[in-house]
Amino acid sequence: MNLRNKLFTAFLGLIIIPLFVLGLFTFFITYNSIEKKYSQQAEYSLKAISYSLLNVFKEMEYVTDNGIATSVFAMALNAKDPYSQNLITDSEQLNLNERQRSFRNLLYNHPAISYAFLYHFSQEKPPIPIFSKENFRTLPYKEFKNSPLYEEVVELNGIPKWLAPHEFPELTGADPVFTQIRLIKDVSTLRKLGILVVQIKKWEFEEIFRNLTIPNNIQNTSFMVVNNDGLILFDPQNSMDGQNISQYMKRNVEFQRGYQSFKAKFNGKENIVSVYHLKDYDWNLVSITDWHSLSQEVTSFAKWFFVIMGICLVTAIVFNRLFMNRITGTIAVIVRFMRRVEDGDLNARVEEKGEDELLLLSQGFNNLMNRINNLFGQIKKEQRQKTEAEMRVLQAQIKPHFLFNTLESINVLAIQNEGRKVSEMVYRLASILRISIQDREEITLEEEIKHLQSYLEIQKFRFEDVFEYEIDVPKDLLNSRILKLTLQPLVENSIQHGFEGISYTGWIRISAWKELGNVMIRVEDNGLGMTSEQLSTFEYMIPEDDVSRQATMQNLKVNQERRGLGLRSVADRIRIQYGDYYGLFICSSRPGGTVIQCVIPITTGGRAE
Repeated sequence: MNLRNKLFTAFLGLIIIPLFVLGLFTFFITYNSIEKKYSQQAEYSLKAISYSLLNVFKEMEYVTDNGIATSVFAMALNAKDPYSQNLITDSEQLNLNERQRSFRNLLYNHPAISYAFLYHFSQEKPPIPIFSKENFRTLPYKEFKNSPLYEEVVELNGIPKWLAPHEFPELTGADPVFTQIRLIKDVSTLRKLGILVVQIKKWEFEEIFRNLTIPNNIQNTSFMVVNNDGLILFDPQNSMDGQNISQYMKRNVEFQRGYQSFKAKFNGKENIVSVYHLKDYDWNLVSITDWHSLSQEVTSFAKWFFVIMGICLVTAIVFNRLFMNRITGTIAVIVRFMRRVEDGDLNARVEEKGEDELLLLSQGFNNLMNRINNLFGQIKKEQRQKTEAEMRVLQAQIKPHFLFNTLESINVLAIQNEGRKVSEMVYRLASILRISIQDREEITLEEEIKHLQSYLEIQKFRFEDVFEYEIDVPKDLLNSRILKLTLQPLVENSIQHGFEGISYTGWIRISAWKELGNVMIRVEDNGLGMTSEQLSTFEYMIPEDDVSRQATMQNLKVNQERRGLGLRSVADRIRIQYGDYYGLFICSSRPGGTVIQCVIPITTGGRAE
C-alpha cells in the first residue's frame, strides 16, 4: 500500500469511522430510548383519561344513588298506573318533598343523560320509560331476564353495572355510549322492585379524549376503549367501533391488570401500543401512537448526521486528492527518480517547486545526486588511471617475455650461420614491435592476425618441422576490434608447452566466428595436453591471491611464467577491458591436445554492436 492510501486509510480509520460509529451508537441509544420514554408518557396520559372516565361514572352513580335515596324510582315502580303518571307536572311537583324535587331537577336537567327506563319485576308489565329515545326499541323484560346480564345485576344487589357500547347491543342499542344498570329496592323494606337502565351521552367521553389528547396531536396518537376480549368498545374517531383489535394487529394482546406497552404493527404501520386496565372494570384504555411520528426527530437527526458525514467524506477525498496527492505525488516522483538512479541514470534531477518541506526534500535529493556524481567522477578518474597502469604493467609483462624468446631464436640461427633466416626473423620481429609500441590499446583483428603470422613465422624458423599452423578467420570479422597481443600468448602456450618433446608433427589451428553478438576465437593444438591438476591453475577469472591459496592447499607448484606472463595476462586484460562476462575458456586432455577459446564483444570503430 502506497503512502497516499495509507494516509487516506488513517484519516478514515481514525476520524471518519470513529465519528460514524459514535453517531450510530448515539442514534441507536436515542432510538431505543424513545419507546421507553414514550411508554412512561403514555402511562401518565392513560391514567389521566381513566381518572376522568371514572369521574363520569361516579357522577352518574351519584345521580342514581340520589334517585334511589329519594325513592323516585321506587315511586315510579309502585305507582298504580306508572305509564300514565306525569312526573314533571306541577301538581305532582307539589306533592313531592324537597329532596324529591331536587332530584327531579337534577335528573331531567343533567346534560349527560341520554335516556332511562325501569324494568318492573312483573313480567306482564313493559319497561317504564323515564326518558324516551327516538328510533329505540326497549328490550322486553322477558328477554332481558333470560340473559346472563340479568343474573349478574341481581347478584350485585344494587351496585351499578356498567355496559360499554357493543357489549349488549340488544339492551343499549348501537350508539357508542355507556349504560348503567342497577337493581332498585325499596329503601324501607329493601324489597327488590325493578332494574334501572340509564344511558350517558357520548359527547361526555369525546370531550374527555379531546381535552386529554396531546396538543396538536403531533405524535399522531389515537385512543380507544377495548374490553378484555379485544372488542373495541369506544373509538373517539368512530372508525373502528365494534371491531376486534386483532383485525388490526398481528400480535396477540393479553389484557391484564396494570399497564403494558410494546411496539407492534397496527393497521400495517409500526406503532407504540400502550394498554392501561381500568380499575374495577373489564375495560382497557388503549393508545396507538405512530412510531414514525415519534422517531421523526431522531430520523431527521440521523439524516443530517449522514449528510454531515457525507460532506466530511467528500472533504476527505478532496483533501486526499489535492493536498495528500501533492505530498505523495512529490514523494512518488522522488522514488521514481531514485529508481532511475538505481538503473544507472546519475543525471536524474527532481523539479524543485513549492515553498514547504517538499521543496527541501527535492533540493536534498538533487544535492545528494550532485555529490554522488562528483564522487563517481572522481572514482572513475581514479579507476581509469588504475586501469591504464594495469594495462601498461600487463603489456610490459608480455613484451620482455616475447622478446626474450624471439632473441633466443635469432641467436640460435646466427650461431647456425642462417643469415637469410636471421634477416627474415629480424624483419618479422620489427613488424611485431611496430604493432606493440603503438599507443592504441585496441587494433583490428586483421592487424592482430598479421602480428600472429609474424610470430608464427619466427617460431617456424626456430622449430622447423615441429609444427604446422592454419588460420581461418572470415573476412567480415577482420574489422572487429581486439586488444593487441591477445592471440600471440595463446599460440605461444601451445608451442612452448604443448609440443615440447613430442615425436610427431604438431599442428595449430586458429579459427573465428560470430555468435550471440560476440567474437569467438579458438586456438587448437594436438600437443601433449594438460592434466586436471594443471588445468586447475588456470582459473584466470579469480583474484591472484585466491589462486595462490588454492594452489597452496593442493600442494601444487604453479608455473609462474605460464600464469604471470602468458594466459593469465591475456585473461586479465580482457576482463579489465570488457568486463567479467568475457575472457578465456580452456579445455584439455592428456593426451589429446588443448583448446583455448577467447570470447570478446563485437566492436567496430570503437562502438559495440
